[in-house]
Formats: sequence, C-alpha cells, structure tokens
Amino acid sequence: MNDVYQVMLVAAVALPAVGAAVLAVLPARLAGWAATGFAALTLVPIVVLPFSHGRGSTPWAELDVSWVPALHLDFHLGVDGVSYPLVALTGLLTLLCCAYTKWHAPEGGSPRTLLALLLVLEAGILGTFLSLDLILFFLFFEVVLLPMYAVIAGWGGADRRRAARKFVLYTLFGSVLLLLGVLTVAVHAGTADMVALAGGHGLTKTTQYAAFALFAVAFAVKAPLWPLHSWLPDAHTQAPTVGSVILAGVLLKMGTYGLIRVGVGVTPLGARWAAPLLGILAAAAILAGALICLKQTELKRLIAYSSVGHMGFVLLGIATLTATGLQAALLGNVAHGLITGLLFFLAGTIKDRAHTGDLADLGGLRETAPRLAGLLGFAAIASLGLPGLAGFWGEAFAVVAAVERGGGLWTTLAVLAAIGGALTAAYFLRLLRKVTHGPVGTPVTPAIAGVEWFAWAPLVALTLAVGLVPTLVLAATSLPVEALIR
Repeated sequence: MNDVYQVMLVAAVALPAVGAAVLAVLPARLAGWAATGFAALTLVPIVVLPFSHGRGSTPWAELDVSWVPALHLDFHLGVDGVSYPLVALTGLLTLLCCAYTKWHAPEGGSPRTLLALLLVLEAGILGTFLSLDLILFFLFFEVVLLPMYAVIAGWGGADRRRAARKFVLYTLFGSVLLLLGVLTVAVHAGTADMVALAGGHGLTKTTQYAAFALFAVAFAVKAPLWPLHSWLPDAHTQAPTVGSVILAGVLLKMGTYGLIRVGVGVTPLGARWAAPLLGILAAAAILAGALICLKQTELKRLIAYSSVGHMGFVLLGIATLTATGLQAALLGNVAHGLITGLLFFLAGTIKDRAHTGDLADLGGLRETAPRLAGLLGFAAIASLGLPGLAGFWGEAFAVVAAVERGGGLWTTLAVLAAIGGALTAAYFLRLLRKVTHGPVGTPVTPAIAGVEWFAWAPLVALTLAVGLVPTLVLAATSLPVEALIR
C-alpha cells in the first residue's frame, strides 16, 4: 500500500508538468479542455493522499530515493497535516483557473500558452509543498519564478512589463538568500534532509542564527511581508485575473509555509532568537496594510494591499512559536487563499465588465448586478474576519496566541493586531459603500456565466465550511505542529 501512496506523491507533481508538455503539441482548440482535464486529474492523487496509513508527527506518505548520488541529492517527497491543506488548495485553484481561462481567456498571448504556464506553476508549487529535502525544496521554489513573470508580462495590464520586472527582481533577491541559507545548513549538517534536520539536529546555535536570518528574509520577500512587499500591489494590479488568483491564493503561501517548515522546523534556535522582531514586523504589517488600504482608490490594488495585513496575522501566529499560533498561521494561510482568490475572481469580473477598477467610477453594483454585489459583499465580510467564516479563525487565534505568549511585548502586539483587525473592517466596509451602495457609476452586466459560477461556488462553499468547521483544516495539524516546536 505504501507503494501506491508513493506513486500518488509523484503523480501530484508530474501530472501538471506532463499536461503542460502535452499542451505544446495539441491543437489550440483543444488546449482548454486538455488543461482543465489535467488539472482535474491532478486532484485525484491529492484526494487519495489523506487515506494513507501514516499519521501523527511523521509524514503520512513519503518517497525518498537517491537522485544525484555524487551531490548527496535525494528526491524526497512527503505530505503531512502541515502541507496537505495547501496542497489541496493548490489543486483546487489551478482547476478553477484553467476552467475559467478556457471560457474567459485574457487579451495578450496565446490562451494555450497561458494554460501551460498555469500547469507549470501548479507543478512547482505542489513540489515546494511536498519537498522534504532542502535542495529539492529550493529547486521547486524557483520553478514558479519565470512562469509567473511570463503570466504577468504576457497577459497583464498596460504597465505589465514594469510590474513583471519588479516581481522577478524582488523574488530573485529572495532566491539568492534562500540558496545561501540552504547551503549553509547542508554544509554544516552534512545533509539537506528536512526529516533528519528536524529540531536543528546537527546544527550549532550560530549556524541556526545565520541560516534563519537568511531564510526569514527570503521567505518574507515571497510572502511578501512588510516592508518587503512593494512588488505585490503592482503585480496584482497588472496581472490577469487567473494570475492574481494563483499569486494570492497559493504562491504567496510558499513564503509563510517555508518559514514554518524550514525556518521553524530546521533552525528552531534561530526562530526563537528572532521571534520578538518577527512579532513587531507582523504588527507593523497589519497596521500598515490596513492604513494603506484606507487610502486606495483602485479595486485590485486595495485587495492586493489587504494581503499585506492578512499575511501579518499569519506571521504573528508563527512568531509566537506556540501550537496555537502555528495552527492559526496554517488556518490563516488556507482562509486567505480561499477568500482572496474569490475576491480577485470577482474584481477581475467587475473590471472586465466595467472596463475600470477605479472605485470612483464604480458604484451602485447592488442595483445593476445584485448577485455580483452579494458575492462581493460575502467575500469582503469573510476577509474582514466575520465569525462563522474562514477569515475569523486564523486572525482571532493569532491574537490569542500572542496573549498566551505573555509579557508586555506580546500583549502590546496582540492589542495592535486587534486594532488592525478593526481597521480591516473599516476599509472593506468603505469598499462596499463605494462599489455596491454608492451612486450608480459605470454599468456592469448583471448576467453571471456558468463558468463563473463554477469558479466561484467552491470558494464560497469552502469559506463557509472552514468558518463553521475549522477542524477541516486543523484536524491533522496538532501532532506535526507540536513536533515543530518541541
């Protein structure tokens, strides 16, 4: 039976890569169906993996084979309660984006090329979440860089090339630091295996401090975390709808996931050393993101800056280095992916139909397109953290974790984060007042196409389901999280 799950691990990474190669030789008219089919097929191993017999703090399923013996490089994949929710989210969002692109291909290059890039992105992101070898993790981490650059530069808005260059320069800077951190650990420990390195095994305190500093900055760029976030608004504003959904939904999570899996898991002494600074930066991100959002006048730019604040809550949970905080961060990652993915789908639809994203030109959406207004209202109140919806749990328990950590610093950070949560409500209510309840501006076509319902309905349902039953995400996280902070 273990062999079956090892095949499932490889299939989850290989199927989208094979799909991208197949698209290169298929006629353009079949590309949409093929890409959607391969994305759907990739969900099969993802759905099967939780049924593996492994449980507890060890990976549920694991594959470890020698890849490049001369360099001691292993092809080591595995999945557990920390990685699986993001693996499932990646598979779902890629399927929705491929189906959406088949019927709503953005202007620019060939739709077939865009679909192939989405599948390459899926392979790279899934490989990152499933890697249990640091060098393999780095390689998959880098796979997503050029495809996302191409998506923004090829199918984005009027200023897409500048935004794409900014994205690639920032993330290349982070990649250099990540490589230095990986090599620092591998050279000093004599291995790059994350399982063997768990708890900082084989690493001195000085090495852990140095490696964690490199990891923290590298992952902060990818997340992105304040103050290394300035590439994000431009990338989101210029990217096509599906590019923004993948970028916000799962690509940013590679940064926060890496901080948990690699930063806390491999260099725990470094994480404890830097925890107060990380907590301060998290509170600053929450407040800065909210205050900037209050001044935004463009729809996608506002949603992009909201990610800075939401990732601040995730960082605060990680910085506490408590079981409650790490579980809040994991849940916050998933909730943000669901809700912000939905928000970018809706924002893209509104911009496509109104031909503007300027809040001053939008308005009266509840009169011209009431169903679209209702969905936007649902996504907004989910993002501001209304109890009963997915956005509540991660943010609320990040604050609870800071209070539990105790002491003047962490209590102050909890208070500041709570104030940031109130400001989040303020800017989303401002958004709704202007777009749905304001005077009627540019007319928006009220009809919603079937493929749009197909893309949005799973995100709406899961936002509600995770909000009501958060154990859907957290059920299998407690033991691996405790192993990380042990």
